[in-house]
Amino acid sequence: MTTVANFGGTSHRADLGGPVHWVDFGGPADGPRIVLVHGLGGSHLNWVLLAPLLARRARVTAVDLAGHGLTHPEGRETTVQANTELLGRFLDEVVGEPVVLVGNSMGGMISLFQTVANPERVRGLVLVDPALPMVLGTRPDPTMLSTFFLYSVPGLGERFLARSRAASARRQVERVLELCCADPSVIPEELKRASEHLIGERAGVDGLDKAFLAAARSTVFTTSKRGAYFAAMAKIRVPVFLMSGDRDRLVNVVAARHVARKHPHWRYDEYAGIGHVPQMEIPEVVSERVLDWMETNRLITGAG
Repeated sequence: MTTVANFGGTSHRADLGGPVHWVDFGGPADGPRIVLVHGLGGSHLNWVLLAPLLARRARVTAVDLAGHGLTHPEGRETTVQANTELLGRFLDEVVGEPVVLVGNSMGGMISLFQTVANPERVRGLVLVDPALPMVLGTRPDPTMLSTFFLYSVPGLGERFLARSRAASARRQVERVLELCCADPSVIPEELKRASEHLIGERAGVDGLDKAFLAAARSTVFTTSKRGAYFAAMAKIRVPVFLMSGDRDRLVNVVAARHVARKHPHWRYDEYAGIGHVPQMEIPEVVSERVLDWMETNRLITGAG
């Protein structure tokens, strides 16, 4: 059985209005704290390739948001707002000190809103292909558009998820990787097996489809509120590192470029030939860039 321990992490649970699963990847005792926040439908497994690399210089933790990974819904809300509040409780009650937040996709959006709501909790913000408002005139990926249309329609979303679950665990993993990665073949077999195992662990949990659809619909609704989203970005006062793969099918790279132009003081890196999850596709590059950015902004000190 492949578990998070194979990747250097240790699983824990905290009671934050219900059990919340999180993973400690260790790191130097005097290192800064990094908290990793996954995207829609993701989990701590989205970070297992990157986290050990960051843990050479920082103390690294990944959290499963409500309705994701091993944090089961158990009647909790799974909207962007609810998981932003859950992340805040996690930072206060589990971490207990200011952190660098690293968020991917929906997790980037949640990390951004957490930074705005509680700036004292956050020293720096890394946005890895975050969910962003579309730029007018750009054409969304057809598969992404059709998938999120199905999620948004009551009844259709539930039937679509039920059909998806009828496939084998391996095929479910492959479909996600085909959507999220420019080249799924770069993902190690060990991580694919761990993802299959997680699907099996979640198979008997009640309310997962409802939780996922609530999160998906909330993400779409939040990105549609362009004015409010851009206004939130303008309130951020900590250092920000925005990165994007230029073959991201879920968040068009044009949206990231637009945000980078609006915030020229943010660092912006764009990765050629990379999709929606650079932390899985090119973890060594992402680790090097993040640690360099942290050094530049005095969020980390000492030799690597």
